[in-house]
Amino acid sequence: MDKNVIEKIEAIVGKDGYSIEPAVLYTYGFDASIFHNTPDMVVQPTSTEQVSEIMKVATEYKIPVTPRGSGTGLCGSAVPIQGGIVMAMQRMNKIRNISVEDLWVDVEAGCIYNDLNAELSKYGFFFPPSPGSAEACQVGGMVATNASGMRAVKYGATRDFVLGLTFVKADGEIVRCGTRTIKDSSGYQLARLLCGSEGTLGIITEITLKLTTKPKKSAYCLCGFENVEDAGRCISAIIAKPLIPASCELMDSVSITAVNKVRGNPLPDCGALCIVEVDGETDEVVDRDILIVEEVAKSVGAVSVTPTKDKDLINRWTDARKSVMTSLSALKPGCSSVSLADDMGVPVSQVPKAVKAFQEIADKYNVTVATYGHASDGNLHTKMVIDPTDKDEWERGVKAVDEIFDVCIELGGTVTGEHGVGISKAPNYMKERASELSSIRAIKKAMDPDNILNPGKLEQWEGSILRNLRYPCQGCM
Repeated sequence: MDKNVIEKIEAIVGKDGYSIEPAVLYTYGFDASIFHNTPDMVVQPTSTEQVSEIMKVATEYKIPVTPRGSGTGLCGSAVPIQGGIVMAMQRMNKIRNISVEDLWVDVEAGCIYNDLNAELSKYGFFFPPSPGSAEACQVGGMVATNASGMRAVKYGATRDFVLGLTFVKADGEIVRCGTRTIKDSSGYQLARLLCGSEGTLGIITEITLKLTTKPKKSAYCLCGFENVEDAGRCISAIIAKPLIPASCELMDSVSITAVNKVRGNPLPDCGALCIVEVDGETDEVVDRDILIVEEVAKSVGAVSVTPTKDKDLINRWTDARKSVMTSLSALKPGCSSVSLADDMGVPVSQVPKAVKAFQEIADKYNVTVATYGHASDGNLHTKMVIDPTDKDEWERGVKAVDEIFDVCIELGGTVTGEHGVGISKAPNYMKERASELSSIRAIKKAMDPDNILNPGKLEQWEGSILRNLRYPCQGCM
């Protein structure tokens, strides 16, 4: 890094606000994806004004800047693929103001999701998207990827709760967009444009979120099936009843086997599972809805149905579901669970068809694919279990991924439901959004004329995704 740049950055954030130490730089070259690239500097601002001054320096010297939350993303969005500066937001972690009478909260981008909900729960409110990394992920990262999780089917994704935000443009200009009102029809919605932009249009520093009341009661039902298609049909049938569950998680046999092997058999041994949650204000509402879930599950061929309000048992089930990704690496010696095609979305009615196709594609390319996810909103996760040093396995995996994404697009779906695009989904994202690419590129050019904001991602990615891997794959680029 240029000595003049270092001096200017130090004048903005102080000696403790940046690092060029090799070990630190290497660490910030990762997120939770399969990719890695070492940056030239890590900067940790404490205010929007500092972010603005840093971006002025970056623009002057044409230095790439990659914003980073907690690094929990699975697609490589926070990997500094062209080096430069990683803008790490963890020191901007305050909850600035809560106005329950107006149904909003102001937070800094580095605020941790669970910390925010712990504070909101004191008032009987919550921010519902429920990402799987809730204990670690930052709200700014959630906005940048339009993140969500198991409760999106009933409550919506992050974008549905963003009333306004503050961001810093590439040239350092500070922009406040949106409102603190529940309704807003005032022209272009820049706050919503920034949702899902993955740091390519601006650095998000502060967010105003809409609040919703936290339900007082809930119950769960664990439904076992002979195969994953029946589990998919159960989900569609629950939605069509009509009943919108608070969450509905699907796990196939590969996922169940891995979790039971690692976690001491917390789940029944069957072909597939649905873990359904209902919530409401009274026991009467919850009891009524969980009975509907039981009846629907039995009507589509469930081999076991277990309703409960027991918190210990519920925690056991939900912990098992959350452990799928890490448990999969134990299925085969020397293999790892890798995020290639990992969070596609299809219309809910197409879930049975999609999961069947995924299995057929896995068989075709002789790869192990686990399918699980928030299937009541059509959001499925697939993880592959491969030898990460084997070039042939990677190549067969990517071929399978491309066909899996093709199926999703053909079914009217999307290549990413909640994790974002980053690197791993970039080629298929461009295929999905082909008719929009000229408009997307025009927006990027207008907002970031020097292309220094998280460059090389999304519509700018070129070639295979088998490069900059964090694994020692001989022959991979």
